[in-house]
Amino acid sequence: MIEYVTAASTGISRPLTAVLRKMMRHPVYRYLLFLSGAPITLLVFVRYQIRQFKLGYRKIAAETAKELRQEGVYDALAAEVRDQQLRKHRFFGRTPEAGQLERNVRRIAEQRFQARVKERLEQRLTENGGGASFEETYREWIENPVLFLLSLVLGFPMYVLLGIYANPYLKTIAERLVMAVFVIFGVAFLVFTLLYLSPMNPAANLLGETATNEQIAAFNRLYGLDQPYLAQLWDTLRGILTFDLGKSFSGNEQVTAAIAGKFPVTLTLTVVSTLIAVLIALPIGIVSATRPNSFFDYTFMFIALLGLSIPNFWQGLIFILNFSIKQSWLPATYNPDDWLSAIMPIVVLGTGLTAAVARMTRSSMLEVIHEDYITTARAKGLNRRTVLWRHAVGNALIPIVTVIGLQFGGMLGGAAVTEKVFNISGIGSYIVDKQFIPDIPSIMGGVVYTAITISVVNVLVDLLYAFLDPRIRSKMKQY
Repeated sequence: MIEYVTAASTGISRPLTAVLRKMMRHPVYRYLLFLSGAPITLLVFVRYQIRQFKLGYRKIAAETAKELRQEGVYDALAAEVRDQQLRKHRFFGRTPEAGQLERNVRRIAEQRFQARVKERLEQRLTENGGGASFEETYREWIENPVLFLLSLVLGFPMYVLLGIYANPYLKTIAERLVMAVFVIFGVAFLVFTLLYLSPMNPAANLLGETATNEQIAAFNRLYGLDQPYLAQLWDTLRGILTFDLGKSFSGNEQVTAAIAGKFPVTLTLTVVSTLIAVLIALPIGIVSATRPNSFFDYTFMFIALLGLSIPNFWQGLIFILNFSIKQSWLPATYNPDDWLSAIMPIVVLGTGLTAAVARMTRSSMLEVIHEDYITTARAKGLNRRTVLWRHAVGNALIPIVTVIGLQFGGMLGGAAVTEKVFNISGIGSYIVDKQFIPDIPSIMGGVVYTAITISVVNVLVDLLYAFLDPRIRSKMKQY
């Protein structure tokens, strides 16, 4: 039984050792590895120091440095650096200051000399059977079956990190999510700062012109508006971290609960609009690209140009005037219980996206179908449909996916106009109503929800890149 456990742990630890060696080459991941496995890092550090003491590492390092100096390695490096510095100054037509030049030469030469000392020292210790590298000691710990089982208990987060790094897709998702966190807090900081600098007074706007100074002061004290800028900013960021966005100034309602009821409405309309727009725009763009300068091409691109030029609010009002007031086909205002009321908002939201995706599809397809590999595929006898769908469309989708991701974020953040026209109780109209107070907790909540959704969409777009392009998948695996 013991032999079986030992063999199993050895079989698991060997692939982890290869992943560990790869992670050690990246400074950020190396430090994250040491932090996530802090108990193991501490034990490995103790073992590393004991090994250095037993081997007389400092003494051997001093002797190695002395030998290299006696061999003239430092002088050769200094001469090489001095020549490089002089040639650089001559190239730019400058006369170097003698003292500054020598200081730079000594600094750079010392750095290169220490690297040579470390290289010679590791070579000597390896020949004597005692590698002194901290990273090597870390790898030896994981390769040892008994120590591996111990480290699995003490440093489980470290192995989670190793597992994420070993899978290129999980690693990409994790990196993008970490970047998304910084983006969210960056957006929160910027929006809060702009609201703080706004000349509008929430207390005066809510309490009215008849409010006394005592009432305004009590309002500011109740909601913390009398605190300094940094204190208010910290409270806001802490609320985002703890998922407690506080209460709104108007209505005294919980911001999280209010947004949870409004955000899905906007998100649903945006997602449906995007799907319908893509299903319509892709065929239009492909047909226009395969028949350039034809009647279909001119007609589709003219309609797409109109779609890009029509403002949302005007289009929405025209729809209401014709399909609701004159014809009475569709409801003029949105009702969550009536799917017919969602048709006009979806069409208005998707018009601009349909036009943009159609034009980008046409442009990207025109660029791809004139590539050499498309000509080669046709010369080999492949039929037109196979060449188009298997070779052209797949390679043309990368810029199209980029446009869809960007337009989705714009639709989600700019849906306020459409929501106002159709009386939709969504996140866009919610933020617009609150910004004139300004109701800081409500606005921050809406902005954070929108930023999170856009960040998730960007992660999905990056994964689609890898799915569509094998070159991107190969780079992900090599990184």
